[in-house]
Amino acid sequence: MNRLERAEHALKEPIWGCKMCGQCVLHDTGMTCPMTCPKTLRNGPCGGVRPDGHCEVIPEMRCVWVKAYERSDRLPLWRGHIDNLRPPVDNSLEGTSAWVNLFTGRDKQTPPGWDPDRVEPAP
Repeated sequence: MNRLERAEHALKEPIWGCKMCGQCVLHDTGMTCPMTCPKTLRNGPCGGVRPDGHCEVIPEMRCVWVKAYERSDRLPLWRGHIDNLRPPVDNSLEGTSAWVNLFTGRDKQTPPGWDPDRVEPAP
């Protein structure tokens, strides 16, 4: 891990619980790291949210996406970004600097065949 990655991790992990996936979307998710979801989902709840808003996998934990939706409304600059369709997690970026990946455009590269305009809605 280089200096920039260490600095980014030192800032983001204690404040937002970031997992350093290299594709940070904190501004889209109400400053909530989606990688803290046990299922590492990047596009909203899995459908297993308990009636009390807690996680189906870790019942004592509040659903990451419930928190993200609530928090996203408090960020006027990025209001509505919670609805952005985010690409699948690129595990090859884990531990790298999201800041560098954003600057270089690496965080926007998607797997072959992934086209957000062709995603079919769930039945």
